[in-house]
Amino acid sequence: MSAGETRGRALVGDWGIAVGVAGTLLVTGVSGQPSAIDRDVLGYALLTVGGLALAARRRAPVAVLAVTGLCAVAYQAAGFDVPAVAYLFAVYAAVRAGHRVAAVAASLTVLAALPLAALASGLHDTGEAFAQARGALEIAWLIAAGAAGEALRQAERRADEAERTREETARRRADEERLRIARELHDALTHQISVIKVQADVAVHVARRRGEEVPEALLAIREAGREAARELRVTLEALRDDDTTPPRGLDDVPELVERAGRTGLKATLTIEGQRHEVPAAVGRTVYRIVQESLTNIARHADAGTASVRIDCRPDTLALRVDDDGKATPAVAPTPGVGLQGMRERVTALGGRLRAEPRGEGGFTVQAELPLDGAS
Repeated sequence: MSAGETRGRALVGDWGIAVGVAGTLLVTGVSGQPSAIDRDVLGYALLTVGGLALAARRRAPVAVLAVTGLCAVAYQAAGFDVPAVAYLFAVYAAVRAGHRVAAVAASLTVLAALPLAALASGLHDTGEAFAQARGALEIAWLIAAGAAGEALRQAERRADEAERTREETARRRADEERLRIARELHDALTHQISVIKVQADVAVHVARRRGEEVPEALLAIREAGREAARELRVTLEALRDDDTTPPRGLDDVPELVERAGRTGLKATLTIEGQRHEVPAAVGRTVYRIVQESLTNIARHADAGTASVRIDCRPDTLALRVDDDGKATPAVAPTPGVGLQGMRERVTALGGRLRAEPRGEGGFTVQAELPLDGAS
């Protein structure tokens, strides 16, 4: 349930209680002793206002406390022998909201004012006035309303504290898991990537020293090793929460396509539409999709060309990566971890991803990423 629906239901409930209390007060007032017409009109108005004021008890509990208290005293002075039910609800709401001092002060004032209001009505002597005031606002009910509000307030506070504790525990466990993953990645991959990079550097150096032409594939291996080392370093820093290197994004896609071209793949990049500010999450996702797509093309597609097309729309960024590889609908490749990762990234941003072979041959990856709400 959304926050708007929750607020809507609470508002309906508040008005339901307010109308119900106002109706109860009016019925009680009508069934009492008849009095002058002008006093009847004033008293009924006070009963109605006192009840309907409860609709605002969540938003302004102290103000509602004051209004219901004044109405209770006023309709007693108008000659209506009606219990201060609305005021009890107001005390409960005020104490629940944490306004205990205001509730106690207002209650003492109302308790002192009710006998005077009964005397002012001219319908009772002193003894009857005090008896009527006691009946209108029983101290036991008043204490019960305040105690109920305080009990619920404490229960809500404990629930909030328990929720914060759960969130802190989950955060701590997530931090520990990130550190564990960082250690595993460091131990498992750093050494191997370093060996690949060093061996490629040595091979390039030896070839140039001998005056031999360095193969493009060897240069691509060296560049890929350097990029893998950098990506691993950035990933480890992010996992350890001390990342100082900005993540790859949309601005880095041209370099990615250019690097793919050094492996012998004819890769092109086309950017259409008016370039504007793109949320960081969208930029990272575009970079990762292009990176994964070009890697898959180089490893599995047996393709000669690849095209990357980015369409910058006002509220959406569309991406398409095509190759002329051997994939066909009849022999569609089995989706792997990379494709699953793409789909998870796009779905997390509320976008759509389509990755499948084309009828004329080759493979297509298409993604649409909304720009609103991404961060």
